[in-house]
Amino acid sequence: MDSGMIDAARRTATLAALDEGTYDLLVVGGGITGAGAALDAASRGLRVALVEAGDLGGGTSSRSSRLLHGGVRYLEQLEFGLVREALRERALLGGRLAPHLVRRLPFVYPLRHRVWERAYVGAGLSLYDGMGQLPTGRTDRVFRLHRHLTRRGLARAMPALRTDLAVGALEYDDGQVDDARLTLAVARTAAREGAVIATRVRAVGYTADRSGARVTVRDELTGTDLTVRARQVLAASGVWTDEVQRLVGRETLRVRASKGVHLVVGRDALRVDRALITRTDRSVLFVIPVGATVLIGTTDTPYTGDPRDVAADGDDITFLLHQVNRWLRRPLERADVVGVYAGLRPLVDRVGTADTARLSREHVVATIDDRCLAVAGGKLTTYRVMARDAVDTVVDRLGGGYPPSVTDRLPLVGADGFHATWNRRGHLARAYGLPTGTVDDLLHRHGSTVTELLATADPADLVPVTGTTGLLRAEAGHAVRYEGALAVEDVLLRRSHAGLETADGAAATAEEIATLMAGVLGRDRDWITREVTRYRRLTGANRAALVGVA
Repeated sequence: MDSGMIDAARRTATLAALDEGTYDLLVVGGGITGAGAALDAASRGLRVALVEAGDLGGGTSSRSSRLLHGGVRYLEQLEFGLVREALRERALLGGRLAPHLVRRLPFVYPLRHRVWERAYVGAGLSLYDGMGQLPTGRTDRVFRLHRHLTRRGLARAMPALRTDLAVGALEYDDGQVDDARLTLAVARTAAREGAVIATRVRAVGYTADRSGARVTVRDELTGTDLTVRARQVLAASGVWTDEVQRLVGRETLRVRASKGVHLVVGRDALRVDRALITRTDRSVLFVIPVGATVLIGTTDTPYTGDPRDVAADGDDITFLLHQVNRWLRRPLERADVVGVYAGLRPLVDRVGTADTARLSREHVVATIDDRCLAVAGGKLTTYRVMARDAVDTVVDRLGGGYPPSVTDRLPLVGADGFHATWNRRGHLARAYGLPTGTVDDLLHRHGSTVTELLATADPADLVPVTGTTGLLRAEAGHAVRYEGALAVEDVLLRRSHAGLETADGAAATAEEIATLMAGVLGRDRDWITREVTRYRRLTGANRAALVGVA
């Protein structure tokens, strides 16, 4: 298991291990924070299990702006500690922990006022650059220092923008990351270190006494209940934290949900190779190039409904189109939007404000009872710090005796040997008869484990899935054998983003993916039909909001 396999075909054995073992820590939640906690604990020597009601990263951790950043706007809120911490994590992930998943992305901040705004924002970015220095005092080699642009320089940098609205701009670097694949890499690394990872397993009951906790979990695929015994339980459930607190019977932490919506447009409709960041009256507007698409977001509005039902609505889409079109030489039309997705940010409410945009992004580790803790808040960039702090508390409650966290120097699956594999990408392309650009994309999804994918693939499957922009047929089977994929949505929305990059949500592709998965999972034709129907219904919920939007 050196590569950290999460083999969906061996799921029965995984469930048996849950039912039969006794663990030092049970993590409830398989988003980035839960996966991070499982890795932190397992790499210290704890016996760890993780259960996730859906797929790894199936909630917030696959519906972000895909940014790895310190948060320039938090400087204005005087959250200097949060920014410094995030910038150091950005440097670790881009340099040592996950260089295959992190890319440098230039951001342009247009200026609309002469003199004072340039001085004000420039001073903030100088502070941002200084905080981004490594602990040794060395400047981070991945991300460059900011620079000033005139109006003419802005026009050269981003020709798609209306420069008559700006007097100039500032340009600075931040990080871009595939959020879902980062979550997957962390979970696979945890599995490599000995953690038991089980998805489609929901926590439905909880009892505890002096000997430990017993958590009843339900296999969502069969309805079978199992009991997991653990000395400590950590709820890393994001916007579902209240559900775990209700199981325990105590509510000590208030988590508020903020809805963020992103539009996806093709690069042919909006040609940008830098990101745009500017203010709106409700939030911050991002225009972010990602592969063959551009993300436009985001909203930041309170959400009180069922987290499972979150979706974009017509007002969200109209708002984003209106905001971005103010800046574009050629305004986007409804037909340019090929996808839309909505996610929820879990924010810890310490102040009782109704405005989620004003809530801090700092994290909290809270006691629910003597056997159960919760970690909530934070942001994607600082997942490792959240996990470390939570496991530090778990270790204290276990009586100590475990070493400190080592995750700041533990490369994730796919990182070891990535640079050398990247240098050999031309050889790989020739050996497997693939375009170099395809190998580049594979390396940015899989890192050095791309050799594992290519070596085990049927040569006939080293071709793109019909109707997608680069997802290979071989990746569907690999997602099942190595990455724990159990459903079509796992492959099309998280192991790849093909479902967000095609005008039909990759609905036409669903049957091909289901058929490829069925061959590995040993499923029949009825399963394929059910999966295709379910996927098309799932993607239709968000896409319905696009209908009729002007």
